[in-house]
Amino acid sequence: MTDTPLWRPDASRLANANLTAFIAHVAAHHDLRIEHYRDLYDWSLASPEDFWRTVWDFCDVRASRRGETVLADGERMPGARWFPQARLNYAENLLRRRDAADALVFWGEDRVKRRLSSARLYDQVSRFAAALKAAGVVAGDRVAGYLPNLPETLIAMLGTASLGAIWSSASPDFGVQGVIDRFGQIAPKVLVCADGYFYAGKAIDSLPRIAEIAAALPSVERVVVVGYTRSDFDIAPIRAALRFDEFLAPHAAGEIAFAQLAFDHPLFILYSSGTTGVPKCIVHGHGGVLLQHVKEHVLHTDVKPGDRLFYFTTCGWMMWNWLVSGLAAGASLLLYDGSPFVDRGKVLWDYAEAERITHFGTSAKYIDAAKKIALVPRKDFDLPHLRVLYSTGSPLAPESFDYVYQCVKPDLCLSS
Repeated sequence: MTDTPLWRPDASRLANANLTAFIAHVAAHHDLRIEHYRDLYDWSLASPEDFWRTVWDFCDVRASRRGETVLADGERMPGARWFPQARLNYAENLLRRRDAADALVFWGEDRVKRRLSSARLYDQVSRFAAALKAAGVVAGDRVAGYLPNLPETLIAMLGTASLGAIWSSASPDFGVQGVIDRFGQIAPKVLVCADGYFYAGKAIDSLPRIAEIAAALPSVERVVVVGYTRSDFDIAPIRAALRFDEFLAPHAAGEIAFAQLAFDHPLFILYSSGTTGVPKCIVHGHGGVLLQHVKEHVLHTDVKPGDRLFYFTTCGWMMWNWLVSGLAAGASLLLYDGSPFVDRGKVLWDYAEAERITHFGTSAKYIDAAKKIALVPRKDFDLPHLRVLYSTGSPLAPESFDYVYQCVKPDLCLSS
């Protein structure tokens, strides 16, 4: 190994990067001499209130009120409060577009392909929010999803968030007890699930597990079942169940009255891994998730309006929450559910080529597996749009990092 960088940005890439524009914005608005990333980093640590206020402005966070105070009781941990006077809604920031461009594209392995425009997504969220409200869901209630990475999952989450209710999700490959261990702690009022999912070409039936889960969660007043693997399925054994379309049917699309919520109002409940006992609940708020994610999308990964953002993730991993926030940066979301090794690992790269993915996210485990089967995407696929490739989870070994760069040759590789 040498210390020679795999890649350096050319002058055009540097000039057009969001981070370059942000540095210029900071220098102009704060009368500072900031020329390099290290200068910006040092300033963000020395002046955190100015930094986060500037991120808010530069990333165009939408709110009915921000207030003058950025940080109250900043010396307390825990106890510090960011933007304590702000009122905003996470879902409103993600649904700012209502045009005919793609909001999301979905591939369920090589079996199902769908797309929704921004206008269509807004309409579906408005209907789901109305249905939740009619079911008695109010701010602070919990709505749980036991779902594949479907368009309906995003619709349900955004509808939940628009009301100020709290979303929590688990992947359908979790067993019954694993789901009960998580959702049993949060007492959801509504459970949203799917009839099944595809994996490695096989349809897996989720309905028996859903019946057990619903029976074990007395707080659940309504179970909403999405039809994914088939059109005809029996929900009679599931307590308080309705099909997704039936749940929405009484409600026409309309304007969404986004609840204006405190910056720290709960948005998501995620969970620890469960390696040291029952998974522990981790609560994330509307403002904190939004501001951190737009910072990461806009400044760290250079997401621009019109970009096409993909991450290989299930709804049981926090990267799903990170992915969907890409709508707030103006990106289209590329959703995938199922095995990444359909057609000997080619399916994700078929997807990248067909849908002009600009940002491709995956796990270190996938990259190591691709290396073992000698997958070389740049030789077999046309990927001129791909600019950023990143992985999260366990860190990439140096040799794997070099492998993936040589195989894909994006403008930028990131690993964390």
